Amino acid sequence: MIILRRIYSIWGMIAFGLPFLLFLPFFHLFAKKEKWHIYVSILNRWWANIFWFLVIMPYKIEYKNKKKIKNPAVYCANHTSFLDILTMGSIVKGDYMFIGKEELADIPLFGSMFKKLHITVNRESKISAYRTLLKSKEAIDKNQSIVMFPEGGIISNNPPELTPFKEGAFRLAIEKQVPIVPVTIFYNWVILPDDEKYLLNWHRGRAIVHEPVSTLGMTNQDVEMLKEKIFQIIRQPLEKDIEKLSKIKA
Repeated sequence: MIILRRIYSIWGMIAFGLPFLLFLPFFHLFAKKEKWHIYVSILNRWWANIFWFLVIMPYKIEYKNKKKIKNPAVYCANHTSFLDILTMGSIVKGDYMFIGKEELADIPLFGSMFKKLHITVNRESKISAYRTLLKSKEAIDKNQSIVMFPEGGIISNNPPELTPFKEGAFRLAIEKQVPIVPVTIFYNWVILPDDEKYLLNWHRGRAIVHEPVSTLGMTNQDVEMLKEKIFQIIRQPLEKDIEKLSKIKA
């Protein structure tokens, strides 16, 4: 089985890398002008869908809100695997920017593209965090949505259990009075575990895009309340998986 898994993992790397290399010149082209950034989200969606197709992995995305989600908004999702970036690329439509850790900019080829089109942050630096907040506000003013993982990275030692959320996404949404769109991602921690970055497992994928949560009329005094509300919305669909994991470990 380990041999088959390694073969499948090699194929997974090809399925991930080949579309990216084909799209890379267009990523750099569309980065040149802000009015072309809208096409980046289309490429991201194609890239993600091609990957799921090539690895023969059905990925179901359930939208709780039947109406189209309008830009700008702040998307918040749980984070357990590098594949979460692809998942959000499948979900978010319209012009948007990811908030990602500074280390992503160091990845060959991918990093230079990511830095041009998205926002990187050094989570150990308050100055970097402040600059990220300013850039995020500017993006929202340009009608771009923001995609964030409010746990601040792949931190949980017991996925899918969540770790406490940081405040940035909620302060941003309240200050700009834009809705937050909670997203629950299932099974990516099984498909590509963070501690086995290059070993892929086959598993059906799933994500739930919850109804947008309005921030109209909220102030910074509501940050903690909003943070807890979004935490519970994202966590609730994961409770069965969390309970199963707890029983196995017990």
